[in-house]
Amino acid sequence: MKLKKNDIVTVMKGKDKGKTEKIEKVFTKEGKVLITGVNQFKRHIKGRAGGQKSEITIITKPVSVANVKLVCPKCKKLTRVGYLVQKTGKVRICKKCKKEI
Repeated sequence: MKLKKNDIVTVMKGKDKGKTEKIEKVFTKEGKVLITGVNQFKRHIKGRAGGQKSEITIITKPVSVANVKLVCPKCKKLTRVGYLVQKTGKVRICKKCKKEI
């Protein structure tokens, strides 16, 4: 997975196309990311026994990694992620400006 938690991404497809937000959680096995304020749906919850009231809650569903693109923190452009192997280890780099992410 080339994206990590707290990366800033832009949604490229879907109903929230064009929104730029931060990644909240990464699901590596499913290939999805949870982004704050993106892909939200309303869920109607029925009132149960006692005095509990029925309510409408807003839930956020994960988005496929293929539908988002990383925003480089250095050059502020939409970019792909590359890797560079150094003595200290493997680091992520921006494909546009070639700087470390």
